[in-house]
Amino acid sequence: MSEILSAEQIAALVETAKQGQLPEQSQPAPRRGHRVRTVDFARPTKFTSYHQRRIERALETFCVTAATRLSAELRAPIELEAINTTQVTWTAAQLLLPPGALVVTIDLQPIDTRFLLATEQSFVLTALECLLGGVADRPPRERRLTEIDWSLTRRFVDSIVAQLSLVWLDLAGISLHTNAIDFYNDTDQIASVSEPTLVVVFESRINNLSSALWVTIPWIAIEPVAQRIAGHELPSSADDLAGAHAIEQAMSAVPVAIRAEVAATELAIEEILALEPGSVVLLGGKAADGVTLYAENIRLGRAQPGSNGSRRAVQVLQAERTSL
Repeated sequence: MSEILSAEQIAALVETAKQGQLPEQSQPAPRRGHRVRTVDFARPTKFTSYHQRRIERALETFCVTAATRLSAELRAPIELEAINTTQVTWTAAQLLLPPGALVVTIDLQPIDTRFLLATEQSFVLTALECLLGGVADRPPRERRLTEIDWSLTRRFVDSIVAQLSLVWLDLAGISLHTNAIDFYNDTDQIASVSEPTLVVVFESRINNLSSALWVTIPWIAIEPVAQRIAGHELPSSADDLAGAHAIEQAMSAVPVAIRAEVAATELAIEEILALEPGSVVLLGGKAADGVTLYAENIRLGRAQPGSNGSRRAVQVLQAERTSL
């Protein structure tokens, strides 16, 4: 219902308007804008949620089995726990490793790819202390590893990789093998700088002495078995994977005849029989078009004729995207 103003209220309102002072009107509540989710386009998303979830579950199993085996070997209680998983580029993954980290290159067979296992030096030195009958009651001081240290480190790392191999064999039908062990060197590359990489960070505790481990998995390392890891492909045996890889390598070595054709035309038999030295045959192409490259009967593209030393050669000018 509208309120009726009295004569005094009207007069007061007019006087206020003359002085330029109008009563404040209530402002409508601001409308809530559409929520916009910030997306970091620099962060890769090649590993889907299916890949990450299944890899994380496999590595949780690894933490349990590896802790049991290593505790028996070191004769000291050891705990392993996956504390973080992130997806970054290969370059960013390397920057996560601390100076002086010990890096293990791991071969994946039969797909013949690699990823890295890295750990702080304190974790290895604490383990060596236990292997030699000592007691890990305080953080070890970093030092240069001797030949004996490297030999024991190799044995200790092989035990870790063996437990890691068991879960990957069940997850993707591949086995893991220790390739090289060395201190971190940022010049070593097993993937391109922008390769999407999954980094899983573990915390290890030996007698309550905490250290960190990293597993860095570039996408190129698991791409041949990515469908199986995501659960979208029926499991296949390691023999099947090895056979497929061997077939691919064998097919890659098959020789294919390449020829360079200037041009072509059709002549009647009587015209062919009339050819003699000095005869000129007009072809169906232009001289500026160069020559055409063929693999068997498949056209590959255009090329420019020339020479390489004393041998004839062609330089590819334009390639055609044609499936062989």
